[in-house]
Formats: sequence, C-alpha cells, structure tokens
Amino acid sequence: MKSLFSIVLAAMTLVGSAFMASGETAKTLYTCGMHPQVIQDHPGNCPICGMKLTPLRNTAGASAGGERKIQFYKSTMIPGETSPVPAKDSMGMDMVPVYAEAADAAAIAVDAATQQNMNLRTALVERGPLRKTIRTVGTIDYNETALADVTTKFRGWIEKLNVDATGQLVHRGEPMFEIYSPELYSAEVEFLLALNSSSTNDPGVTALRDTATQKLRFFDVPAAQIAGLEKSRKPSKTLPVDAPISGFVIEKNVVQGQMVDAGMKLYRLADLGIVWVLAQVYEQDLPFVRLGQEVVVKVASFPDREFRGRVTFIYPTVDEKTRTATVRLEFENPGYFLKPGMFVSAQIHAQLEASAILVPDEAVLRSGERNTVFVALAGGKFEAHQVTLGAEAAHGMIQVLSGLDAGERIVTSGQFLLDSESQLREAIEKMRGPTKAKTSSVTNEAATNTSTNPSAPGPAAPEPVVYVCPMPEHVSIVYNHPGNCPICGMALVPVTPSALQKIQPGGKVLYYMCPMPEHASVHEDKPGKCPLCGMTLIPVMSQPAAPANAAPAKQMYYCPMHPDVISDHPGKCPKCEMDLVPMPAAKK
Repeated sequence: MKSLFSIVLAAMTLVGSAFMASGETAKTLYTCGMHPQVIQDHPGNCPICGMKLTPLRNTAGASAGGERKIQFYKSTMIPGETSPVPAKDSMGMDMVPVYAEAADAAAIAVDAATQQNMNLRTALVERGPLRKTIRTVGTIDYNETALADVTTKFRGWIEKLNVDATGQLVHRGEPMFEIYSPELYSAEVEFLLALNSSSTNDPGVTALRDTATQKLRFFDVPAAQIAGLEKSRKPSKTLPVDAPISGFVIEKNVVQGQMVDAGMKLYRLADLGIVWVLAQVYEQDLPFVRLGQEVVVKVASFPDREFRGRVTFIYPTVDEKTRTATVRLEFENPGYFLKPGMFVSAQIHAQLEASAILVPDEAVLRSGERNTVFVALAGGKFEAHQVTLGAEAAHGMIQVLSGLDAGERIVTSGQFLLDSESQLREAIEKMRGPTKAKTSSVTNEAATNTSTNPSAPGPAAPEPVVYVCPMPEHVSIVYNHPGNCPICGMALVPVTPSALQKIQPGGKVLYYMCPMPEHASVHEDKPGKCPLCGMTLIPVMSQPAAPANAAPAKQMYYCPMHPDVISDHPGKCPKCEMDLVPMPAAKK
C-alpha cells in the first residue's frame, strides 16, 4: 500500500493539474469523508480505509456571467420573518435578499449513509432564559449585626455569676451576673438624699434630684430598679446585669469574684437565628453575581438537605493570593443547623437575560479567535456559520450573540469531519485562483484603483471594531461587544481604535461626578466626596481640542447588523446589502 505521503502528494498534484488548465471546465473531484487528504479525479474507494469516495462540488462562480438568483427576502432584525418579494419587515426596515447560489456555494452535501458513518447528530437552536450557576465554597460566620458585648461603665467586683459557661443560651432580660461597685453605691446614695430632701419646690433641689436620676441611667441601671430604689429608700449593694439580646455565649472573660474595669468585655453574645456565609468567587464570575440572587448551600453534616438564602453584599476587594472576592450570603437558621465555622459548598443561581440564543457547548468548534457552528440544511446539506459567543449557561449550554437564529438545526456530533471538508474546500478554492463572481462596489472600486495605478497599495485591512458609550462620563470604558451601557443603559456605538484615540477622556475638567450610577446627578466643581454616599468623585473631561491646522474628522459609516463593516462613504453592506448608517460622533 502506498504511503500516506505519496497519496497526499499525488492528490495535490492531481488537483493542481486539474485547476491550472486554463479555459477548461473544472473536473469533478472525489474525496474520502474520513480522510479528506485523499483526492482523485474519478470515483472509487479510499485507498486508506476503503470507503466510497464522494464528489466535491465545483463552487467557484456557479453563476458567473449570469444574474444572481434571489431565493427570498429576510428581515435583518426579526429572525424567521421572510417574504418572497421585496418588502419591509414588521419594524419598518427593508428586507434583504438571500441569494440561492450563495447559500449553495457554502453548503456541504453529505448523503444519508455517510452521515450515519460520521455519527452526525443534530439539535435545535433554542431561545430561552440565560441562567448561570456559579459553584463555589465558603464558611459559615456569625451575623455581625446580631453580636452584642456585655460590659459595665464602672469598676467593680463580680459577686454572683449566673452565666458561667461558653455556649450557654441566654434570653434578653435574664440576669447574667451581679456586681458590687463603690461608684454605683455612691450614686444610689446621692439619689436617695435628693429624694429625702424636705423641700420639693426649691429649684436647686429639683435639679439635684434630676441629676442623681440621670447618673443612675448613665450607669445603665434599669428603670425598674430605679423605681424599686425610690420605693424602698434603701441603697442596694449589688446590681444585676441583664442580657442585652437573646443568643449564645461565644466568649466568656469573667469568673466569680473577679475585679473588672469599666469597659472590659465580659461576655460576647451571638444571635444565630440568621447566619452569614462568606463565599469566595473568582474574578471571572463576579460580573454575574448580583444582590438578592438566590443561593443554595449544602453542608457535609446534612447531605440530605439544602439551605436556601440570598446574596446580601459583595466585598469591594480581591484577595491578592487566591484572586477571589468575598461574597456575603445570608441564611435563616431555624433549629440552629448551620453553625459558624462549618465548611459549605454553594451554588449561586444567576439569570443574566430573560431571552437569549442558546446552543449546546459541544456544537461549537473553537479554533483560536474563530468559533464555528455547522447548520443542517434541507437535502442533507450543512453550512458553516461563524458565531460570536457570550456567557456560558447552565446544563452545558452557551449563549450565541450573533451568527445563529432560534429554530435552526445545528450539528452537535461529528462536525469535526465537516470542518475538515470545509477547510479542504477553502484550500481548493484558493488553488482555482480568483473567480469572476460579482463583488461588492467597494471591492470593484479598489480593483479599479489598483489597475489604473499598479504601484498603489492594495486596500487596507479593516480595523477591528470596539464599542463605547456615547456619554462623555462613560467613554473611558471600552467593550468588545455590542449592547447597552451597564451604567446608564444607552446603546453602545461602534468605533475603530484610531477613532477611539480621539474620543478618550482628556483636555479640560468639566466637573466631578459620583461613580455610583444612582448618584450620577451629583456634579461638583471641585474634587472631593459624594455628599450622598461618600465615594470619591471622578473627573469628567472634555474632548481635547483639535489643532487649528488639523483636518476635520471624516464621517464614517457602518452596518447595524455587521458592525465590523466600516466605510468612509455611504453605500451598501457587502454582507447583507443593508444601507450603511453614519457612525455617531462622540459627544463633547
């Protein structure tokens, strides 16, 4: 059997001789679906695997010299809306023609038997809510808003200790200990002396009585105990100190008979009715986390149940070592099953969009910056569509921003062989050389300029397109996809990198504003803090003035459906033949 190298060499020699012959009709070539490097000019079997060779259709200029046949007209804004005659869609925009030969030229025909051998499987493109599940881990912590320290505002000695163990559950108002303090005893005596004063109409005596009462209140003596003192007219040696909240004792720093100073932390109580979970979320998942999202956690001690909570806070810093940000989750804790210190696994459920184009992740062929999906057409034909991917969704789905419409049938298995056929066809087209197919007006104009001036450089490659918000306050943020500004909601506009340099912030400071979207109305003349939230104000710059001898900026045009198509003059989009629209200029 011939070596693979000799087979490929012979095939490429055959292809070259077949297509370099001028003035002859291109011969029908045959190839193997499993080994696309096998090409010959007559039918037969593959010399490698023995499979029957399939013909390669001649797609070069099928309608050259003839008029292109329009198959139907379709809407550029509403997928699936078509018309057999020129018309406007339901949004009032002109429908664009779909040419039959263009679709046939790009399609790959595979018979039923070969599809079965290739194990081709298909699925429908779905439209539905874009949901994403972020899986992470975290630890249970105390609810910081439900912590309380038990202290005294005077120096004294612990006479009796009612709560003498860490972990003990106490209720609000229960006595925790009794303390003797000379300062407190003196304050009680002063209060009784003011009460026992014979004169009740003397303003000085009344003021003294009020001062003595206020002193006891400042020592945190309960009102009921002051009333009892006023009734008994006898000072009490000790003062019972009650629990300020209901909760568990998580710290105990006192024993019976101990002398304590004012302000010393004697107990720390924690209410475990609501607990926090501090979860670690990677940087790439932070844009999908929002306040109020539902969260499900599981703990190892209760594998048979799930606990549901919500996101309550996203901390503003990222750990330098783990590259994660801390997200605070809040859970109700009936039965106290969730205990601080427990390790949990968490799932944050986020709905990014209510309606999005979704395809199975295995349907996408990724090759560098290019993502390809094969669409199944009628009659056993398949067509490669280059797609722009969005966020990954749940259940192995991925969002498609452009390139597919809902309801189309795509290949989910065996598309690698189709991709080999597509690349082989592209290589054959290059060997055939330039065709006489009708080109766009922009291409014709470039060819005319080149032919009249051979030394002139060829048409420059189009610049990549980025997107910015037309608001001057937000023009410093550059996006690589169309959509709406997440800060103000305005539609992003496409610009080229060269044009982007002219609209970047610079020049004179107009005013200072708050970076928080809800406080965008705050405009100050000087730098400082936002009077509403206290955040540092950011400068808003005017567009730098152009030099006096600088030529005015040229108006550029782009296609609303294909923002990568940019021209310096009005015309038709070479891809969809829509009218090009003027590119908005940045506001000053």
